[in-house]
Amino acid sequence: MKSVLRRVVTTLTLSLACCTASYAKQPNIVFLFSDDAGYADFGFQGSQTMKTPNLDKLASEGVRFTQGYVSDSTCGPSRAGIMTGRYQQKFGYEEINVPGYMSENSAIKGAQMGIPLDQVTMGDYMKSLGYRTAFFGKWHLGGTDELHPMHRGFDEFYGFRGGDRSYWAYEVNAPQRKSEIFTDKKLEEGIGNFKEHQGYLTDVLADKANKFIEKAPDKPFFIFLSFNAVHTPMEATEQDLAQFPTLTGKRKEVAAMTLALDRASGAVLDKLKELGLEDNTLVVFSNDNGGPTDKNASSNYPLAGSKSNFLEGGIRVPFLMKWPAKLPSGKVYDKPVSTLDLLPTFFIAGGGEKPMSTLDGVNLVPYITGRSDALPHASMYWKKETRGAIRQGDWKLLRFPDRPAELYNLANDIGEQHNLASQEPKRVKQMFKDFFAWEMTLERPLWLLKREFEEYDLNRMDKYRVPSKPE
Repeated sequence: MKSVLRRVVTTLTLSLACCTASYAKQPNIVFLFSDDAGYADFGFQGSQTMKTPNLDKLASEGVRFTQGYVSDSTCGPSRAGIMTGRYQQKFGYEEINVPGYMSENSAIKGAQMGIPLDQVTMGDYMKSLGYRTAFFGKWHLGGTDELHPMHRGFDEFYGFRGGDRSYWAYEVNAPQRKSEIFTDKKLEEGIGNFKEHQGYLTDVLADKANKFIEKAPDKPFFIFLSFNAVHTPMEATEQDLAQFPTLTGKRKEVAAMTLALDRASGAVLDKLKELGLEDNTLVVFSNDNGGPTDKNASSNYPLAGSKSNFLEGGIRVPFLMKWPAKLPSGKVYDKPVSTLDLLPTFFIAGGGEKPMSTLDGVNLVPYITGRSDALPHASMYWKKETRGAIRQGDWKLLRFPDRPAELYNLANDIGEQHNLASQEPKRVKQMFKDFFAWEMTLERPLWLLKREFEEYDLNRMDKYRVPSKPE
């Protein structure tokens, strides 16, 4: 499999040699990525509670997408889609890759659950264009050495291989620090150099990114800054908690953690400005899935649903983009886009030609600038075992294992409260057919969720079936 990847990347590199832009013209690219944040939990999304001045400024100076989607409602599969620009089900990455949740009948288990080695990653693409590439923070795309970021196109790595960890350093005698079982939670610099940090992790990750920028600012760089904020555990500094005296419990904690996320994002944005790189740096901010309200008190209002289901609250996310040299300032883009679009957008911005035809994402720049007024995607899809969804225009069909299909017109019903399936039987039938045709292009899942967790996800969906404002 490694040889397949090497052949693909080598071919890609050679085919692009004649079209790679000079370093002076290639934009730097910084992807700021949060974890488990609620759709409504940012000032630029309308929150009156959260304090996010840096991200609010990014929104006002760049492009804000009102219908930004991820390719799955859980973190691992969503990240796999982003990293490859492909629907992750096409290479068997359908389920979340958390070992304790997986069936023993899975073909792949444990740390082996990750992006297959024959898939080309965002890091591979950008590296082929001459970019310095770095990944900081939460990886969650495979825990073995061969699946490590530095073997998947990234020159530098500082972070952790798994899906969550403490924001503080683990104590010397803590099991997470000593046991091989918890390798995925240990902070790592490079490959195999495990060493705990000093300070609050959200701030530390931004500092690492800034040091990478400072190393060689004259050569184009690509940074994937994958914060674990605001994923559990709910941990914040006393100073940040003190900024929200009227809040209590998890809502107070998530507000403080969001403040730290904004501060860290602002530190990176300030560094770009300090070094004179702001104008020709493409910056994106987004989130991996809908907020898990039950876990971290995040708010997805006015959307129904939450993390792990295909209601809008599970798959619609905050989405910002800024590139002063090329994109308009203060623009609101209202057509549906996907985080699958980031890889081709970054790649073409960096001087590459249209990527391989296997990509499902599109270059967003022509749509943002008005060179194309078409929908970026005629259809968008989501699938996890027998659950699924398809969106075509304003229409969205949901498929369930335990109840009839539901149909919503999102233009009139963003909260998905008025099921129109019985009024639109022909549309339901055609959308079912279209979904099935797409489903036939997918690989079988490489690992499977235990049935008890499938039931948990359905119950969680029902719990948040009606949009509600946070207390």
